[in-house]
Amino acid sequence: MIARELAAWVVGPVTVPAAVEHAALRHLLDGLGNAVAGARAGAAAPAVTVALGLGGPAEATVLGTTEKISAVAAGLANGTLVHALDFDDTHAGGLVHSTSVVLPAAFAVGEQVGATGREILDAAVVGYEVACRVAAAAPNGFHSGGLHATMVAGVFSSAAIAARLMKLDVETTVNALGLAGSQAGGLLAFLATGASTKQLHPGFASQAGIQAARLAAAGATGPDTVFDGPHGVYEALAPAALAKGIVDRSVLTRGLGSPDAADWETTRIGIKPWPTCQLAHVTMAAAQEALATAGVTAAEVAGVHAQVHPDSAAVVCATDRDLARPASGYAAKFSLPWSVAAILVDGHVGVETYTEANLKRAEISDLAARVTFDVVDPGVVAADAAGDVVLTLTDGRTVAGHLDRSPGGGSNPLSDEGLFAKFAGNVAPNEPSLAEDLAAALRALPEAADLTLVLTLAAQAASPVPAQEA
Repeated sequence: MIARELAAWVVGPVTVPAAVEHAALRHLLDGLGNAVAGARAGAAAPAVTVALGLGGPAEATVLGTTEKISAVAAGLANGTLVHALDFDDTHAGGLVHSTSVVLPAAFAVGEQVGATGREILDAAVVGYEVACRVAAAAPNGFHSGGLHATMVAGVFSSAAIAARLMKLDVETTVNALGLAGSQAGGLLAFLATGASTKQLHPGFASQAGIQAARLAAAGATGPDTVFDGPHGVYEALAPAALAKGIVDRSVLTRGLGSPDAADWETTRIGIKPWPTCQLAHVTMAAAQEALATAGVTAAEVAGVHAQVHPDSAAVVCATDRDLARPASGYAAKFSLPWSVAAILVDGHVGVETYTEANLKRAEISDLAARVTFDVVDPGVVAADAAGDVVLTLTDGRTVAGHLDRSPGGGSNPLSDEGLFAKFAGNVAPNEPSLAEDLAAALRALPEAADLTLVLTLAAQAASPVPAQEA
């Protein structure tokens, strides 16, 4: 059974290649920065409020605060915080926001059990592999069925992380994975409304995965057929992909523990340069390139025409909603026309782009209404697709823009310097020394005795979130 093979690796000795460790530390740094920015902005306030209200034993810290609550409740708050701004990383093969379901479990359970930095980092790497592999085994299979792959895969990675840090045996870990499978889900219904459920999905997954490990440790059992079927996660949650023959379960265990870093999915996760849906990024970048080539301003653009992958179109170009005038700032993050217009008009996209005030700007909405697209299948997964855009200018000229892949991942990764610039802007835009200290503390995790310094500096970087009763 796949769950048994996976569990044996999850809780067994692990040797992490240097390149994989470097990648994991980059993603934890990025995720921590996103969480601090989300805490300062109050973007995850409902989840934080409820988590603090749930309380429990003082096991784990809510990121950006000094408040300690149960590790299960902290998973809810911290998973939501990492993902709240939609600025967190994306694994192209599985289209999963990996750090939003890895960092919360690794930090919460790591703090709960008093783990060393090395133990926390190793558990995080295990979590990255599980999250990415569960999702990549059914490329776009969960999304095409209306489910958020991050939550589906995230319950398994969180359970695996918790099992490793809790030092569970193989049999108990198999049960934890089986129990986690019954909590996998996450509806994409938010796409048509701009509701905040997507922000909560990683929090749900982190909470559920930690809870599954605890239930297993207490004697609850889960099916060891959770990945193999019948009635497993792929049969139940990706039936169309299964029927099309595109589910490859061997992805879950192939190359596990290889000495070759290229066999680790952790090295294939991309880091977002912009806080919006990654499936729009390649088109945004191609449009920027075309505008620069033309040497004009957005005011001289009469129209924009893009080629969009079918799986991307279903998420960021769905015609069942107003793409030019999104219902909310969060809905705007899932409108390719609006995001393309915003980057052309302003020359950049940041957290401040997706505010209610910006949604009312006629120059963005009017240009977004002139963005059209063709759906073109290049034969690769959506997050790896190229971007092709043609701008029609007011003088009648046309100019093309092309990008092989969206910025931040694959053949176009964000540099360490670019990552730190993003991190510093997120955690301490007016206190560069604090950003440097927090980054140094996170990068030193392999040698750290525990998480104390990282959590202390993160609390300094974010405005405290007041405790409230849920």
